[in-house]
Amino acid sequence: MIYFHIPFCKQACHYCDFHFSTSLKYKAEMLQAMQKELEIRAPYLEDKRIHSIYFGGGTPSLLEADEINRLIDQVGLYFEIAVDAEITLEANPDDLDRIKIQALRHTPINRFSIGIQSFYEEDLKWMNRAHNAAEAETSIMRVQDAGFENITCDLIYGYPLLTNEKWKSNMQRLIDFEIPHISSYAMTVESRTALDYFIKQGKTASLNEEQSAEQMLILIETLAHSGFEHYEISNFAKPGRYAKHNTNYWRGRHYLGIGPSAHSFNGASRTWNVANNAKYISGIQENSFHLETEDLSLEDRVNEYIMTSLRTMWGIDLDKVKADFGAGTRNFIEREVQQFVEKGDVDLADHTIRLTATGKLIADHIASALFLIDETHL
Repeated sequence: MIYFHIPFCKQACHYCDFHFSTSLKYKAEMLQAMQKELEIRAPYLEDKRIHSIYFGGGTPSLLEADEINRLIDQVGLYFEIAVDAEITLEANPDDLDRIKIQALRHTPINRFSIGIQSFYEEDLKWMNRAHNAAEAETSIMRVQDAGFENITCDLIYGYPLLTNEKWKSNMQRLIDFEIPHISSYAMTVESRTALDYFIKQGKTASLNEEQSAEQMLILIETLAHSGFEHYEISNFAKPGRYAKHNTNYWRGRHYLGIGPSAHSFNGASRTWNVANNAKYISGIQENSFHLETEDLSLEDRVNEYIMTSLRTMWGIDLDKVKADFGAGTRNFIEREVQQFVEKGDVDLADHTIRLTATGKLIADHIASALFLIDETHL
């Protein structure tokens, strides 16, 4: 898997803490640096067959079609891109006008991830999104009219303006559009964001955990009733329409991240680039990478597997744990999970640990309870 972090946005959403810049001044230099990073870091992945390429950010839809083509062509110089590779572009609705979509038809992009978040004008203004409610709808229609069927849309829940009625309406709009994949996330307050500042200053209400939990359960019930499979905590898809890229991530496949703040994983180590555009570009130009590397211990590899697999409908495979990490690790996990089985938050059957509906509300807590701290626990 290849991930490109495109670190540019038109404006900052109040809740966002991802790395980006609102200035496009050095976009050309950035893209040249990313091409060079691909060349230098290609050996990080032993498997040279690529089944997914993902343009994330930031706002990748700010890129021109020829800029996207150059990055994908660069991947093709060092890897074999599978014929059926999934190539995803995250896009803001306001970028998806008719001209832009027609231009993207001349790229290998075959999947759109559209950041709708809400169909309500007041909600979008509260979030400081760059698009309006009309663009939220017309962007989907334009992409579909252009012949693109592989679409996922994002929705956010658990913020003060969102009543349950509005929440149900947001979901129903996507159901009516026959979107095959929906990603939905609870609003969170990250430090040093505008939302964090507004709450501390009393300019907006604090988030409500009970509201988030209730709206997550409404989400699960509504989409299940409409034929979606809840295959990962934040992701729902019609049968067979799972996201290849994210599914491979959750199932422990290796990936290479390109661009400032991008992370990579090859099973033995994890690396991440500096979250600073100027330092990233200068480091590439001067052949002195601002890159940090962490060699993964047994505990790291076990915990990575627990954290990612527990979020999915496939769950933790105890036979795989035994084969990859030893019988002692399997016994430890099986012993520690019993408390959650007894509470009804986890199902343990056929040597597999899966979250129940209530367990999905406390997934991080359950995962941390199963983490291997050191081998003396075994």
